Amino acid sequence: MGLMDKVKKASEQALSKAQEGVKEGRAKLDEVQAKRQWDALLRNLGAAVYAERRQGGPVAAVDAALTALDGHADTHGAGETAATSVDHDDAGGDEGASQA
Repeated sequence: MGLMDKVKKASEQALSKAQEGVKEGRAKLDEVQAKRQWDALLRNLGAAVYAERRQGGPVAAVDAALTALDGHADTHGAGETAATSVDHDDAGGDEGASQA
């Protein structure tokens, strides 16, 4: 194998690794953006529920926020919420103590 063949092979390997790194970086960026969108949708849902329950806001706003969350979950998967990140073994532990 000549010197030029070795240089060509090395440059192809370097290009391949660079393209792989770009692909991984792009996937991570997409993941972060989806998480931010999920968080914003949850914030919108919370605001709609608060407005509906405490300020007489429209139920349609809550329904629209839920629909947006469902659409995001269908596309990107459901994000983590406080309800999904709670350890269910510990979730009810304090309730029994307060009733005694």
